[in-house]
Amino acid sequence: MNTPSRIKLRHIVPSMVTVFAICAGMTSVRMSLEGHIETALYFILLAVFLDAADGKLARFLDTASPFGAELDTLADFFNFGIAPGILIYNTLYLGTEHANLGWLAALVLAVCCALRLARFNLSVKSSEVSLRKDDFFVGVPAPALACLALMPVFMHLYGWQETNLPFFRAIYVICVGFLAISTVPTFSIKHMSIKRSTLPLVIVASVVLVVSLMVYPWPTLIAGNTLYFLSLPLSYLAQRKQTKALGDKE
Repeated sequence: MNTPSRIKLRHIVPSMVTVFAICAGMTSVRMSLEGHIETALYFILLAVFLDAADGKLARFLDTASPFGAELDTLADFFNFGIAPGILIYNTLYLGTEHANLGWLAALVLAVCCALRLARFNLSVKSSEVSLRKDDFFVGVPAPALACLALMPVFMHLYGWQETNLPFFRAIYVICVGFLAISTVPTFSIKHMSIKRSTLPLVIVASVVLVVSLMVYPWPTLIAGNTLYFLSLPLSYLAQRKQTKALGDKE
């Protein structure tokens, strides 16, 4: 079978967005190395947005492909496994007596992210392995992993520079990494639905969130991470309830 010599432009749009996400991650690393911590964080947040956008575009344009999926996985590993670890190390540990401890935490974060993404690739290719249970993810997804791991940096920028807790921070980052490879069910926004009557409220809340991120980025992200942690026991109970309900129907 002859391979067509030309492809439609819409087929490469999602992959181009993924490439831009990789560029954002690389730029974040550069900004981190140069000491521009806030700018480095903004580029990681941009990578989170682009990661959500490329999948939406692929489904909207009906251009999902194995190439795009592999490229997206590689981008996720760099943007959410490597770049955050480098940023944490450069901000909180570089040049201190606990540099090796910080580097260990960064290594664990990167390895856990890689393991989760490898498990995700298996779930795509095999029906025996799954990272989704109905309306839930299994473990913390890679973008959320990056945001949670960066909590110490958010707190540092918010005004906790004088609070030096190197061991606690390292243990926290390592535990967040373990959450990514755990089997803890977490809510999936992709499958959530809302009542039509609550649509105006959701729109207003979204506007407030965007404005808060622009005006008060670090306390807003700290609050968002805190709410995510608080949602973990709720997602666990909700998943158990859903599984029990499905079992009763059978």
